[in-house]
Amino acid sequence: MLKNNLVLARYGENEAAAYLKANGYRILERNFRTPLGEIDIIALDKSVVCFVEVKARSSEDFGSPKEAVSSFKQRQIAKAALVFLKDRKLLDRSSRFDVVSVIMRGGKPEIELIKDAFELDHDFSL
Repeated sequence: MLKNNLVLARYGENEAAAYLKANGYRILERNFRTPLGEIDIIALDKSVVCFVEVKARSSEDFGSPKEAVSSFKQRQIAKAALVFLKDRKLLDRSSRFDVVSVIMRGGKPEIELIKDAFELDHDFSL
């Protein structure tokens, strides 16, 4: 990843975390990594465990950030989410996958939260 992209990604994650907190989420963990995948932010929205993918862009020239969460990326996030839930004995809790889109417009971030951004097949397993 280019240095500028890495800086933008980190900035986007910080803005997304602040936005989630301001909207009542409680951040549990950031940059949760497993050999199976990585999750940018794990948070509680009331009692629901939310696995949040953050996509930051300097423009929409190559599509919107939320469109960049491919089915492959969704499966990676889901695998990491299962590891998190199993490790913390939270498999009985409700959970969902959210996406936060951060687009820089005139030097200011435009943030959009997409709750329940995607679902997995019922057959999904590790």
